[in-house]
Amino acid sequence: MPTSKFNELLARQVGSEFAASQQYIAVAVWFHGQDLPQLAKHFYRQSLEERNHAMMMVRYILDRGLKISIPGVEPVRNDFNTVEEPLALALAQEQEVTENIKELFAVARSENDALGEQFMLWFLKEQVEEVSSMATLLNIARRADNLFDIENFLAREQVGGHGEHRGRHGGGHHAGGQGDGDSGAPEAAGGSL
Repeated sequence: MPTSKFNELLARQVGSEFAASQQYIAVAVWFHGQDLPQLAKHFYRQSLEERNHAMMMVRYILDRGLKISIPGVEPVRNDFNTVEEPLALALAQEQEVTENIKELFAVARSENDALGEQFMLWFLKEQVEEVSSMATLLNIARRADNLFDIENFLAREQVGGHGEHRGRHGGGHHAGGQGDGDSGAPEAAGGSL
């Protein structure tokens, strides 16, 4: 298959997904060190979800008969001053990924790549949920009287994916890269974690 802009952008997005996974590990570890187990648990899961997204893209690239080189990632941010800082970082990261996915979809369409366009549809839906989840967490953190309010909210509402209830939007199941909660979820190379 000839090289296309879509294929180049998708290979680059694999690196972005792995970078997001690493950043979420750093955020989770920081929350863990702050004795905020619910926030830590949420971001440990988010890290796995981003890893699974990268591996879904790898699987798609391999299934299309293309070569892929797995990139390294740049250093991530590890230190924060407030609980809001890593949440704001996560929201900005998800908004950036959304723009990348929208561009991938648009490029696939412009190249008449129906398979690429179809592949990106699941990720577009996923990003709406990811941005909403991070926006909710940041809003809750800004409104909370203390850190335990945030922890209790997370324990009660289970904001995010992972086949669980989705906070303020009250429903729907979300594969979180698992593939079993959403039959439309792409398969991950090597299987989802």
